[in-house]
Amino acid sequence: MGHKIFIFLFIASSIHTTAQTFSEIPLYANEIPNSIESTISEQTIMVNGTRRISNVIKPTLTLYTPAKPNGTAIIICPGGGYARLSIDNEGVAVAEALNKIGVTAFVLKYRLPNDIIMIDKAAGPLQDLQQAIRIVKQLPYKYAINKSRIGVMGFSAGGHLTANSITHFNVMADGAVTDTTSVRPAFGILIYPVISFNNSILHKGSRDNLLGNNPTEKEEQFFSNELNVNYNTPPVFLVHAGDDATVPVENSIRFYQACIKNKIPAEMHIYAKGGHGFGLNNKSTKDNWMDRLETWLAGLFK
Repeated sequence: MGHKIFIFLFIASSIHTTAQTFSEIPLYANEIPNSIESTISEQTIMVNGTRRISNVIKPTLTLYTPAKPNGTAIIICPGGGYARLSIDNEGVAVAEALNKIGVTAFVLKYRLPNDIIMIDKAAGPLQDLQQAIRIVKQLPYKYAINKSRIGVMGFSAGGHLTANSITHFNVMADGAVTDTTSVRPAFGILIYPVISFNNSILHKGSRDNLLGNNPTEKEEQFFSNELNVNYNTPPVFLVHAGDDATVPVENSIRFYQACIKNKIPAEMHIYAKGGHGFGLNNKSTKDNWMDRLETWLAGLFK
């Protein structure tokens, strides 16, 4: 957006983290694009000891810095059906795990589609992720981030947003943006992602929250990410469970097939069980997908 970026750095004494420090970065220093002034406020509820955030008005990035950064940075998009953000188990916990393998992590608190606070609710989440990519690419070198190694990661509906960003980086979600920084991620990581709005495999809640109950065919095609993979899509890592009853595994399979068709490097791990929303820990297996991701990332940048 061409805004000056400012960082409010603080050490949290009340929250345990394996990272050295974390800091909160507003996405927009001044006016938030595509916004409508409203009296509603951000809400946080606790579910099984973890936070679920809704009604995001002011989107932010929270930075988690590893003790020994390896140059790779990942922006994490928590899921929640485009209705809420599972900010702890699909955000903070993941950032801490990434710090352990040397990755600088950012948890994105993005705006959720809402006609009360946005002019175009379908554009809001992608606007925020594209702005987050610009910010990370412009951060000071003291964070030891290699600009060619900045990727995006998403869970469930956050995976849909992530897939949007790696298939639509040539489309500026904010048409008024003047910042020419590329918003193409170096890679994408999709964990039990919503990919398609095809009626046979869609997660209806995500589609309806993003596009409303009666989307046009053009909207459905634009947001069905398996239809938008091309030769310039960045490399992709996918994880899903075969028994996922919320977001069918066919979402990941179709995206993987589209990558192979377009000769995009892609790696997919499908577990027999695990259901939906397991975050870091699929209790049905002793296998740890984060270990697989660490190996994949090492191969990507060797």
